[in-house]
Amino acid sequence: MATTSLRSLLARVGLDWFILALLAMIGLAKVIPAPGVQEGPFSLSALANYGVSLIFFFYGLRLNFDQLRAGLRNYRLHLVIHLTTFVVFPAVVLTARSLFITPENELLWLGIFYVAALPSTVSSSVVMVSIAGGNIPAAIFNASISSLIGVFITPLWMSLLLTGSNGQYDLKGVILKLTLQVIVPVILGLVLNRRLGWFAERHKTALRYFDQFIILLIVYTAFCESFTLNLFRDYSAGDLVGLAGMMLGLFFLIFGFVTLLSRIMHFNREDRITALFCGSKKSLVQGSVMANVLFPGSVAGIALLPIMMYHALQLIVASILAQAMAHRQGEINKVIR
Repeated sequence: MATTSLRSLLARVGLDWFILALLAMIGLAKVIPAPGVQEGPFSLSALANYGVSLIFFFYGLRLNFDQLRAGLRNYRLHLVIHLTTFVVFPAVVLTARSLFITPENELLWLGIFYVAALPSTVSSSVVMVSIAGGNIPAAIFNASISSLIGVFITPLWMSLLLTGSNGQYDLKGVILKLTLQVIVPVILGLVLNRRLGWFAERHKTALRYFDQFIILLIVYTAFCESFTLNLFRDYSAGDLVGLAGMMLGLFFLIFGFVTLLSRIMHFNREDRITALFCGSKKSLVQGSVMANVLFPGSVAGIALLPIMMYHALQLIVASILAQAMAHRQGEINKVIR
């Protein structure tokens, strides 16, 4: 009974077991880092890489060409979402970075900019749009396309900072590796959709747990290396609280921008909701995958910290906002009737 009540309380504020598990992985990496830094074809980091390709294969398996063709029609909505995700987000953080960066917080700012350069998340965006009563097909289309675009756009944005700090940054190599690890499995899944799509739909709950398990594995191995090299020694609890405040402020700033832009574009309620939740979210899945490719293993843990924090906060805040929108619309419908 107490467990059920606790789960209910956590669900109401947007928390779930996965956020708590992320925190547990960080704690485990601090206490037992050795397994996460081992190398080899059967090491934990190698298993995580294999798992990433499977994640995106099953993701492609659930897509179909009919959904993608139907989604192309609402181009104004797509333009707002993707410009916000890939242009406005990075521009805002770059501006703030130039004002507040110091030698001590340079790595954290690298992680914050990484959040801004990432694509939108798929599953939680669609769930929030569904709860609030938005345009679900458009949400599925935009979240899916955002993940594919991000394979190319995110490394381009990150090259601005990583090339400055490391002249050996290999943009072509990064994009090639991400294409092989992400795009190729997605295309293979998409091609097999008509034959095996039913399998992915039937087992989508199990596949979601598999996705989360692989992310936890990536987070654990990344933080193991960071803790082994003692990279967090210069960051205090106050720094982490400040980082959380910045992530929350970034979310509300973008949320407000999309609200204003949606009104200027005269979107209907459904499209406005879709723009809000797809345009303000960032993908922890893509963030975990790309961190292994973009950053040295020792830096990946710190680079992942802001996206993990943003992920948790966006789930909590977006869940509250989506439920409030649904409740408000329910009250309006009662009055109309």
